[in-house]
Amino acid sequence: MKAALLQMVSTTDVATNLDTAERLLAQAAQAGAELAVLPEYFCLLGQQDTDKLAIAEAYGDGPMQQRLAAMAQSLGVCLVAGTLPISVPGDSSHVSNTTLVYSAQGECVARYDKIHLFCFDNGRESYDESVVLQAGDTPVVMDLPSKDGHTWRIGLSVCYDLRFPQLYRQLVQQGAELLLAPSAFTHTTGSAHWEVLLRSRAIDNLAWVGAAAQGGKHSNGRRTWGHSMWVDPWGQVQAVHDEGEACVLADLSIDQLRERRQQLPLRRSPLG
Repeated sequence: MKAALLQMVSTTDVATNLDTAERLLAQAAQAGAELAVLPEYFCLLGQQDTDKLAIAEAYGDGPMQQRLAAMAQSLGVCLVAGTLPISVPGDSSHVSNTTLVYSAQGECVARYDKIHLFCFDNGRESYDESVVLQAGDTPVVMDLPSKDGHTWRIGLSVCYDLRFPQLYRQLVQQGAELLLAPSAFTHTTGSAHWEVLLRSRAIDNLAWVGAAAQGGKHSNGRRTWGHSMWVDPWGQVQAVHDEGEACVLADLSIDQLRERRQQLPLRRSPLG
């Protein structure tokens, strides 16, 4: 299956970001991708965290969700839109950091709310997503029939989730063969840990891993690491792009995954 990671440098303007997402998705479709993944916060990297509250939409309704569904349908690509702020019923001070998946027919076929919320303070830069975000609590897998004749089982995650391997083990126990992690790693943490985390999750689970990232200097002054990356089930990097907008393509082989899992049957162990 051909798949694409859509790397962005999102701005403080939602309309601009959606236009960029559609342009990159069109590139992916033209290249023959059946699956495309947008990064975390693709729709907005605001001046402050509370800017997410102003653009939040109720699940299943709103102009951003309508636009994403139309993009997927018009271009005939399964679109993993990760992430956008979804309203929390009864709580106007928090939103869910939500990945929505749209089929090539424009239907929303999966929702995942980020479970692990980023918190970091090195004395020079600090982040605490829990101030505005409400954490999810449910691992999510979904099925995607492919032109290669295989129905891929896909496990969803977001950014900081990468530091919690137990989540990925749960996804693989539910049959996941492809693990997706839309992200907005900071330049500081990304330069230190990004590649090793992605390769580790692939090796831990003998699964394909794809991470679409924010990558560059943003209009709000923040700098993200980028390096959107495809990693194969043996932990080898198959495609990567450092900074700036990009459509990062890879051909995902289910036969390669099956071969590796047969060679190294990790799941036969008592704790597998």
